[in-house]
Amino acid sequence: MTNKSRNSLILAIGIVFGLSLGLGHEVLASKTTPLGADLPWRDAQVLAEVMERVKRDYVNPVDDHQLLQAAVRGMVSSLDPYSAYLDGEEYDEIKISSSGQYSGVGIEVSMEDDQVVVVSPFEDSPAARAGIRSGDIIVSIDGVPVNSAALDDTIGRMRGEEGTEVKIGILRQGNLEPLMFTLKRAKVELHSVKSQLLEPGIGYTRISQFSETTGTELNAALKDLRKHNDAPLKGLVLDMRDNPGGVLEAAVAVADAFIDSGVIVSAKGRTPDSKFEMDATPGDALNGAPIVVLVNGGSASAAEIVAGALKDHHRAKLMGHTTFGKGSVQTIMPLSDDRAIKLTTSLYYTPSGVSINHRGIAPDIELPRQASPEAAGPAGGAQPDKTMVQRDAEVQRAVQELKVSPNTRDATATTAAIT
Repeated sequence: MTNKSRNSLILAIGIVFGLSLGLGHEVLASKTTPLGADLPWRDAQVLAEVMERVKRDYVNPVDDHQLLQAAVRGMVSSLDPYSAYLDGEEYDEIKISSSGQYSGVGIEVSMEDDQVVVVSPFEDSPAARAGIRSGDIIVSIDGVPVNSAALDDTIGRMRGEEGTEVKIGILRQGNLEPLMFTLKRAKVELHSVKSQLLEPGIGYTRISQFSETTGTELNAALKDLRKHNDAPLKGLVLDMRDNPGGVLEAAVAVADAFIDSGVIVSAKGRTPDSKFEMDATPGDALNGAPIVVLVNGGSASAAEIVAGALKDHHRAKLMGHTTFGKGSVQTIMPLSDDRAIKLTTSLYYTPSGVSINHRGIAPDIELPRQASPEAAGPAGGAQPDKTMVQRDAEVQRAVQELKVSPNTRDATATTAAIT
C-alpha cells in the first residue's frame, strides 16, 4: 500500500471513529473493549480507496470536505426515506418549519420506490394554489432531474428566497408527459387550524398540519365555535385530509382534547428516550358529542396518530380513504457547527398496539373516490357561492353521519383502559 493510500485509510478510520463518538456514547460503554475492535476494516479500506480514486481521476477537482460531507449524507439517507443529514442551512430551515413559518412552495414529499412523491401540498401554499396534488411524482426542478438518492436535495432545491421562482416537473397518473408548474416561492404561514359552523350545532375544524401551536389553535377554534353556536356543539367534523403530519406533541394535544383518559400513542426504539407512552388527561372538549374524522391517502404521520387514537378509543368514526402509513418517529439531533441529523428513532403504535407503518389506517366508512379533487377538496376553492356542505360531498356525508351518531361519553368511559 502506498503512503498516500495508507494516509487515506487512516483518515477513513478516523471518520468512522468520529461518527461513532458523535452519534452515540455507547462506544465508550466498555472499557475492556479495544477502541475500534468492531470496526469493519475492509469497508474502511474501500472507503479510502474510493476517495483516492475519485480525487485522482474524477473529471472535476473535489476536496476531502466535499467528499466526506457526501459520505455522511449518503450514510444517513440510506437508512430510510425519512432520515437525513442536515447542513447548517437545512437545519435552520427545519427549525423555522417546526415553528410555523418558512419560505418555499409548501409541499410535503416522501421517497417511494426511488421516486419523489407528493404526500400533500400545504393548504394555501403556492403548490396548492397551482394545483399540485397528493400522489404526484416530482421528476424535475428547474429543468434538472431530481436525485432519487437524496430526498433532502430535492426539498432544498424547492425552498429558497421569498419571491423567487422555481419550475417543477410533475408526473401525474393518467398523463403520459410531465406537467410543468412555475411556482413563486413565498412565506408559508403554518396557521394549522381553521373552523366554521356548518349548521346549528355542527362544527367543522380543519387541521392542515401539526406545528407547535396546533393544540392551542384547536382549543381556540372550539371555543369560537361554541360562542358562535351559542350552545355546546352537537357534533364535529374533524378534517385531516391531506394533512402531512408534523410535531408529535401537537398530535397528542389534539387527541387529548377529545379523550378523557388512556393511552394516546406509544413508541418503541433502541434507546431509553425512544421508548415512551403518552396518555390522555381528564376532560373532553366536546363532552362526548360525536366526531367524524375525514382522512385520505395524504393523511400522514401526526395526523395518523390522532386518527388512530380516536378510532381505537371509539371516540370518533373515521371516514374517507386509507391513510398514508408513516408510522415512524424522527428525532432532530444537533451536531457541531450548527448541523444536525434527522434520524428515525422509533416506531409508534396506536392505543391498541398496532403499527400502521407502510399500511395506514383504514376508515370505518369508506367513501367513493371523488372525480375532481378541486370540487371536493378541503380548501373548497371551487364554487365559492355554495356552502362547504354543498360543494364538498365528503363533508356532507360526515354531517349526515353525525346526525345519526349517539353521544359517545359513555363509550369513551368504557374504552379508556385501552393500552
